[in-house]
Amino acid sequence: MKKDWELTQEAFDQLLNWLDSDREEAGRKYEAIRLRLIKIFTCRGCSEAEELADETINRVAARLDNLEWKDDGDRARYFYAVAQKVYLEYLRNCKKRHAEISLDSGAETSIASNSGTDEIEFEYACLERCLEHLPTNSRRLVLEYYHQERKAKIDHRKMLAEELGIAVNALRIRAHRIRLALERCMYDCLEEQPVH
Repeated sequence: MKKDWELTQEAFDQLLNWLDSDREEAGRKYEAIRLRLIKIFTCRGCSEAEELADETINRVAARLDNLEWKDDGDRARYFYAVAQKVYLEYLRNCKKRHAEISLDSGAETSIASNSGTDEIEFEYACLERCLEHLPTNSRRLVLEYYHQERKAKIDHRKMLAEELGIAVNALRIRAHRIRLALERCMYDCLEEQPVH
C-alpha cells in the first residue's frame, strides 16, 4: 500500500469540518465511517482491515481541496467509493506477493517434494501443531465456527454468538483474526517442510 501522504492535524480538522460543522457530530460520523470501512474490508477477507480503512480516510482527506461536493449528498458514500479503489489495489498487491512467494519457494518445494499423500500428512500435522498453539478459547471458537455446512452452519454460528454474548458480526471478526493467525502459523510450518 502506497502511503506517500500523511494525515496531519490540520488535514484531520478540515476532514471533520467537511463531515459536519458541529465538532461532536463530525466526530461521531468519522467514527461510524471508520468502523464501517473496517467492517467492509474485514468482510472481504482483508488481513489489514484497519490499515486499509485508515488509508481510505487519508486519501479522502488528501483530496478535500480538489473535491466538489453537493451540500445535500451523503459524504460517507464518497469514503466507500474510495474504499473500493483501495480494496482493488490491495488485491493486486496480494497477487504480486503471492506470485513472488511462489516463484521464490514454490518451484523448489513442488519439484523436490514427496508424494501428494506425504504432503497432505505434513499439512495436517502443521494444522494440528498450529491449533495446539492457540489459546483454548480461540481453538474452540475457530473449530466451532467452521463446523457444519449451509443453513446448519448459519444457525450454528448464531447459536455460538449467543453463547459468547456477542453479535454474529463480532463473532465473524474474531474467527477471521484467529484464522489469520492460523494461516501465518501454517505458512511458517510449511516452510519447514523437508525437501527430498
